[in-house]
Amino acid sequence: MTKIRLALIGAGARGLLSYAPYVRLHPEEAEFVAVAEPDPARRAEAAEQLGLTDAQLYESWEPLLGQPKLCDAVLICTQDRMHYEPTMAALDRGYHVLLEKPMSNEPLECIRMAEAADRAGLLLSICHVSRYAAFWQRLKRLLSDGVIGEVVSIQHNENVGYLHYAHSFVRGNWRNDRLSSPMILAKSCHDMDLIRWLVDDECVRLSSFGSLKHFRAEEAPAGSTERCTDGCAVEAACPYSAPRYYMQPLEDNGFAALIATPPTEANRMNAVLTGPYGRCVYRTDNNVVDHQVVNMKFAGGATVTFSMCGFTRDINRIVQIMGTKGEIRGDLLKEEIDLFEFSSGAGSVISTFTGAAGHQGGDEGIMRQFLLDLREGNYRGTLTSAQASLDSHLMAFAAESSRLNQGTVIDMTSFKNSILSGATLV
Repeated sequence: MTKIRLALIGAGARGLLSYAPYVRLHPEEAEFVAVAEPDPARRAEAAEQLGLTDAQLYESWEPLLGQPKLCDAVLICTQDRMHYEPTMAALDRGYHVLLEKPMSNEPLECIRMAEAADRAGLLLSICHVSRYAAFWQRLKRLLSDGVIGEVVSIQHNENVGYLHYAHSFVRGNWRNDRLSSPMILAKSCHDMDLIRWLVDDECVRLSSFGSLKHFRAEEAPAGSTERCTDGCAVEAACPYSAPRYYMQPLEDNGFAALIATPPTEANRMNAVLTGPYGRCVYRTDNNVVDHQVVNMKFAGGATVTFSMCGFTRDINRIVQIMGTKGEIRGDLLKEEIDLFEFSSGAGSVISTFTGAAGHQGGDEGIMRQFLLDLREGNYRGTLTSAQASLDSHLMAFAAESSRLNQGTVIDMTSFKNSILSGATLV
């Protein structure tokens, strides 16, 4: 087996905690030879976990990619608005790239990255990890095998979970589209990708509505303060109390481990007292929507309704797929698919449980496939190549444009042409 040499750009939650573990578990397949990370604590943690020397550590991607080529591929796991430049530089220097989603917060940059990979004959794979989870893989096989006939309509719900929403999209890195991306891209590009993949057809028209309804200053309860620790009169009863949430044992709250490095009790409390994760959820600089719907029509006549909401008990995705010969209802949290076939009038429940962590095995799956594609020289037409991901990214951009224009119906052909022509998009 050819051992793939890798570099990691961005040693945060996704890069170091989600993808690097696969390499540590399978050292015969790959090894890391360099890490670029601006945060010194995370850089040190990456060095310890990956067994790197000081000479293999970089404070930014520029010096890493500015020297002669030192490995086969790079994992780019920086923030949303920091994807384009290192990706283009890596492709220019002959590196294959595994890129965290979304590709970019600018549609033209997404197109240019896909084109650059094509020109260079290199693999640019996007981290749409859900495609590699057993649940979605089984759903796709059922549709491809024609078990429920031709897909007529899909209802797809993304339940973000009220605490996940408050952590990531009110207090966290994805709270403001000027700092990251709009919600439909930062969070729901997974869902747009899954929808495009399951329908396996071109989206021709769509419209969208949504807003930031609740997490605003006008909704702040009387007696609340700028920070949860400033003597807030309602902190004890608030579902979003930062001290109560982030000081839980780490085994009970995975998000608590992400607010400080290392996530000791003292470090976490300091983050609550001084950092963004201790701010009142009604008084941050957040602006991304907390609920949104998108209606889509596909070339073959299928219709899809997608709904994202931050006010749900569970973090889950629920899908109902209605076909000419049957119906599928799927619950990702239960990892169960309820199949009903019209011809027999009978239903069955299919379990897709594997016990795998990390997006139900998706994080592990994409690393396994990326390394396999590199070993076998599969650089085009892979499951989550940039070419495969581009359509769903453009659907997300179009949905946001529609939402900002009071739900105007967007013609996707005209929308794509406007991007290529350099027209200004709302």
